[in-house]
Amino acid sequence: MSRGKIILIFTVAVILTFRFCCGIFVVQPIKAIPNGKTIVYWRLGMDMPFVSSVDGILEDKGIGVSLLGRAIGLGKLAEPIMEKEIVSFGYSESLYLWSTGGKSYEK
Repeated sequence: MSRGKIILIFTVAVILTFRFCCGIFVVQPIKAIPNGKTIVYWRLGMDMPFVSSVDGILEDKGIGVSLLGRAIGLGKLAEPIMEKEIVSFGYSESLYLWSTGGKSYEK
């Protein structure tokens, strides 16, 4: 097997492992977290989408996005996600929009 094929197989394996084992959680900028945050975490056993946010989860469940819903959702999800955090970085609007199906909600 050529070196190029081995590198391709390894790269695909790493990408698939990341996709199925890890998740990305986006926190939109709010008063409590004014700059927002994006967290990469171990997603195994959490039943969460690959890219998610509180707003996206509220919308998917048909609850509707509100300040109270965000506070409750973030309070419920923050601890389990922080316990499984791999790395975090600044807010990504592109990932936030991915998590909400392209919809943007007030901050």
